[in-house]
Amino acid sequence: MARICVRAGSGIGAAAFRSLLRGSRPDLGLQRAQPARYLSEAAERAMLGRIIRVDHAGEFGANRIYAGQMAVLGKTPVGPVIQQMWDQEKEHLEKFNELIVDHRVRPTLLIPIWNVAGFVLGAGTALLGKEGAMACTVAVEESISQHYNNQIRVLMEEDPEKYKELLEVLKKFRDEEMEHHDTGLAHDAEMAPAYSLLKNVIQAGCKAAIYISERI
Repeated sequence: MARICVRAGSGIGAAAFRSLLRGSRPDLGLQRAQPARYLSEAAERAMLGRIIRVDHAGEFGANRIYAGQMAVLGKTPVGPVIQQMWDQEKEHLEKFNELIVDHRVRPTLLIPIWNVAGFVLGAGTALLGKEGAMACTVAVEESISQHYNNQIRVLMEEDPEKYKELLEVLKKFRDEEMEHHDTGLAHDAEMAPAYSLLKNVIQAGCKAAIYISERI
């Protein structure tokens, strides 16, 4: 009996033969065809709604942060640097205002909260001086850039051709947010009081805001 088993198993390998003995189907190295990814119309609408809603909220919040910074530092030597970044954020918000309408997406219900919270964050960190404002910029823009990267990855996995226009917008804005991040570092963000703690606290707040704004 043992010789029969050895001979029977020699053609397909010991592991596969043990699978046969257990009554399961052996893996003979054959690749099964993977089903194509497909989103229903409702699922696609929900996905795009989350992306546009949270990005609109993020750009709105960023505008309020820069408004707060300018209220404190607008007349200082760093004012023009902050103004230049703010002008780009205004363009970002304008674009998402268009996308909100085009895709019939409801803005987050928390816009009034982000309106106040963004300004307070910008002004509060600016009161720490130029370095504090730039530390805030680094923390926020790093969080936004990472979030854009996550969205880009999702759309690329779904259908990069179908979402080509939105992908171009997200990539452009992601690159500009990283420019703001680098500008913050170049203007002594890391010299801010308790820089690491300040950055971590702000980024924790950003993550919470992103999570909430996607859903409410």
